[in-house]
This record gives sequence, C-alpha cells and structure tokens, in this order.
Amino acid sequence: MISGLPLPAPGPEEESFRGKLTRVIVDEIESSGGVIAFSRFMELALYEPRYGYYASGLRKFGERGDFVTAPELGDLFSRCLVKLVVHVLDQLEHGEVLEVGAGSGIMAAQLLQALDGQGKRPCRYLILEISDDLRRRQREMIEARAPRCLDSVRWLTQLPESFAGVILANEVADALPVDRFCVCQGRVQGIGVGRHDDGFTDRPYAPRGAGWDQLSRLELAEGYCSEIGLHAQAWMRTLCRTLDAGVFIVVDYGYPASELYHPMRSDGTLMCHYHHHAHRNPYTHVGLQDITAHVDFSALARCAGESGQSVLGFTSQASFLLSLGILDLIESKPDASHADSILLAQQVKRLTLSEMGESFKALAVGPADGESLPGFTLADHRNRL
Repeated sequence: MISGLPLPAPGPEEESFRGKLTRVIVDEIESSGGVIAFSRFMELALYEPRYGYYASGLRKFGERGDFVTAPELGDLFSRCLVKLVVHVLDQLEHGEVLEVGAGSGIMAAQLLQALDGQGKRPCRYLILEISDDLRRRQREMIEARAPRCLDSVRWLTQLPESFAGVILANEVADALPVDRFCVCQGRVQGIGVGRHDDGFTDRPYAPRGAGWDQLSRLELAEGYCSEIGLHAQAWMRTLCRTLDAGVFIVVDYGYPASELYHPMRSDGTLMCHYHHHAHRNPYTHVGLQDITAHVDFSALARCAGESGQSVLGFTSQASFLLSLGILDLIESKPDASHADSILLAQQVKRLTLSEMGESFKALAVGPADGESLPGFTLADHRNRL
C-alpha cells in the first residue's frame, strides 16, 4: 500500500464531490468482480465527466490551487516557446498551433500575446480540451490577457484527422492513467484497486493485453514495484498519426526507461497533489487531488517511431530554455525595476536551476528534415532514449 501523509481536511463542497465519485468507483469495482486496474481507477478519479478531478469546477491551478505549472510562474517559459513555434510556422504555408490540455489557459494566452506582438499569430490556435469547466476558464483567461487573439482560438473535443504546425503538450502526459505493478516470484503482477471499508486498497490481479510484455525486457528485481504508462503510449501514437507536418513538443517530468526503472526507484514514481501538499496515497481525497507518474520518454520515443515520426530532440528543460534564449529575455529588459528584476531571476532559477530544470524534459518529434531544431542546440540527449 502506498503510504499517505497528513493532509488538510476537505471543505463541504469538496467532500460532496468526493462522496459522489467514491460511489461511482465502488459501483464499477463491484460490477467488475471486486477489482479494477489502477489505470481505470485513475481515469475515473481524474476524468469522470461529473465528479473527476479535471472535470469538476474546483480550483486546480496556480498559487491557490494544487500545483503551479511553468507558465504560471511568469511568461518566460512561453516566450521561450515562441521562438520554436515561429521557427516551425515560418516553414509551413498554413501552419497552426494545437495545445493539448491547456489547463488554466495561461500558456495559450501568453503564446498568443507574444505571437501577435511579433506579427506571427497563426490563423488558428486550437485547444484540445474535454472539460467544460476548463474550456470556460481558458476562454476567460485568453479574453483577459490576449483579447485581440480570441477570435483565432478554437476548442476541440477530439483530434483533427490531420494537422500541420506545432502541437504542444506541457504537463499533460504525467496525468494520463498508469497501471501499477510489482515483480512477484519472477513474474509481473498487476496492482489493481478494490474496496476497503469506506475507501479503496491495493488488490493483485493478472495483467492482460498488449504492452505488458515490454516490462520483461527490463529485467527488474524481485519485489520491484512501479508504473507503466500504456495510456501515454497510445496517446503518443494517436497524436503522431495526426501530425502531417511540423513538430510535436512534449514537456513533462520523467526519464528515459533506463533511469525511470533504475533499482533506486523500486517503489515507483506515483505522486498526488492536494492544495500544494505532495504525497503518495491515491486513495485519499479521491477526485480532489491530482494523481501523476513520471513519464517514460523512451516509450514515447519508441511509439513516435512506430507511428512514422522521428525524434528531433530530447533534453532537460534547463537546456531547452537556455537554448531558446531565456537569459536573453532578461537582458532585453534593462529598464525593469529592481522588484521586476528579482521576479525574473526567480523565474529563471525555478525553471532552470531548481529540480524542475533537470527533472522536466523536452521531447520533440516530427517528420525528419535533418535540421537542428531550436531548443536542442545546447544539449541533445537522444542517445539516452
């Protein structure tokens, strides 16, 4: 069982959401014979259409939410991305931008504002978002911060059949459902979810289906427990099949497979976030907390190749942003006040020098053209995948 930490008590509205979602999950467990895969539990906890974490109207992002994403620290992250976006769009006749899971909408607003300021606004900025609540929040954010650009934004609930331009996925893959497993008596045993009193607990089950066999190649030791992101792999294949021309950029925390499944990580990487409290118990505060796991970038790269795309770059977030000129952006503001200069320096530190700079990675895939891609000229670690 994953151990938990003391957390703030939910408020009445949160408790109501939690109780209703718990009932939904319990009903599915009972109808499935007493156990469901952890990926199904995670899918319901995060995405159940009425009460799931990302579907409900409860605050999630920013200083008052459960976590802060890179664009919410300030606009330096997005302004760096603009250099890469413009580079790709300039090579395409009718290139567009597609953001997958835009969260609060802050990155979309920042990108649109910066692109518009350079006269490079795409004819359409597409946002793939299944949550009605998040679509509303994203629209409000863009209308407040980049009102001139709102008419070029379109929201999608499913991917287009084909796409040319830049696909962006910032902190999306880590929240896709994962399956948990342990090596027991030399075999991979799935760790599913069953009922326990008024909540949930681990239940072993025999995993079935394509994809699980890839774990046998890792030669994991007896007792080793971790996660496998089969949903993320399917997600990668789908997006890569959609991309006809341009680049797909994934920025998220994770590792190549050799590091993700290192012996030192024998208890996996699953983490939960509730009101800025990080802990490891997915069975508490169900529907009120984010559940994430580190991304297997080797698996994503392999899926891209299987879908006809090439890996164009792979590096740490720190190297990615430094290569895109994050320091130049600071130097371009010589008239900034002392307070603003301090805030800019703090942004750079958190984005590049803190744990975020190394634990977050940037992966670029797309049709091979032999050209160095902005963001990967300082360091490119494709050989580690």
